[in-house]
Amino acid sequence: MENQNQTPHKRRVRYKGKYPKKFEEKYKELQPEKYKDTIEHVIQKGNTPAGMHISIMVKEILDFLNIQPGETGFDATLGYGGHTKAMLQCLNGKGHIYATDVDPEESAKTKKRLAEQGFGEELLTVKLQNFCTIDEIAKEVGGFDFILADLGVSSMQIDNPKRGFSFKTDGPLDLRLNQETGISAAQRLDTISREELAGMLCENSDEPYCEELAKAITDEIRRGNHIDTTTKLRQVIEKTLDFLPEKEKKETIKKTCQRTFQALRIDVNHEFEVLYEFMEKLPDALRPGGRVAILTFHSGEDKLVKKALKSGYKEGIYSDYAKDVIRPSAKECTQNPRARSTKMRWAIKAE
Repeated sequence: MENQNQTPHKRRVRYKGKYPKKFEEKYKELQPEKYKDTIEHVIQKGNTPAGMHISIMVKEILDFLNIQPGETGFDATLGYGGHTKAMLQCLNGKGHIYATDVDPEESAKTKKRLAEQGFGEELLTVKLQNFCTIDEIAKEVGGFDFILADLGVSSMQIDNPKRGFSFKTDGPLDLRLNQETGISAAQRLDTISREELAGMLCENSDEPYCEELAKAITDEIRRGNHIDTTTKLRQVIEKTLDFLPEKEKKETIKKTCQRTFQALRIDVNHEFEVLYEFMEKLPDALRPGGRVAILTFHSGEDKLVKKALKSGYKEGIYSDYAKDVIRPSAKECTQNPRARSTKMRWAIKAE
């Protein structure tokens, strides 16, 4: 009778192969604290473990920011918290960092993870809001000695099919950093005109086939075929570029998919508007002598940042700024291919 009342042991589902390909099957990578050997193996292969994000140019950022114990800093995009942790370690238990993020799910995980590593609320304040609200936080705390703005999307967002950031896996065509606000990319496509879509693809990602893609996408939707998954959008792109010579078709389609998804992501998250507002508010958020480092990942971002810093320097707001970009080392790009497009710019507030 006793045996009948016992709950039968439930075995963990086994997956094919030693290293599963599907995001939801990578249970070891999704538990980095428990399976450290697996995490190290994945990173050594030049890949990013599922649910994780490998911070880019950490040494270069820390070398420039020159963070001292007792200072107050701002991390514009908390993400996985790699940069945040490195900066907190520089404070040596003295000082404070304020961090913002619009992703409620990932920011909660990161806040908990950092607290467990000894970086609690006495050292770190996490705010669920956009980094363009930097002026509000700066006013509360009296400005910042150092600021970091990593404008990239975190790997754990890109790799999760449910978020719709990647054309490589099937999922809802969402692309929002905060899925609780705004409209998804699929909803955006439902109502956009051909002309507006072509302009978006051109302005947000320099897409050479913007006109052809805009026509194909809007025609598809007009026929009543909603493009509401990543796969459906990829298939429209593949069909549109089917005229290309075979030898260049595969690579061109891949790059076009990347640019199209980028353009949509920028649009639904209002990324350029947010960055423009941040750059306008940045000077007043920095204390005299304060340092700012900004990581950009595509030409549109970099041009905007470069123009703002150069203008601030000419106006005497900044005592110095990066005339040339700093790029990640070849070694880092090999170890983390997602670092390849990164550009770092910096500025120092005039005393």
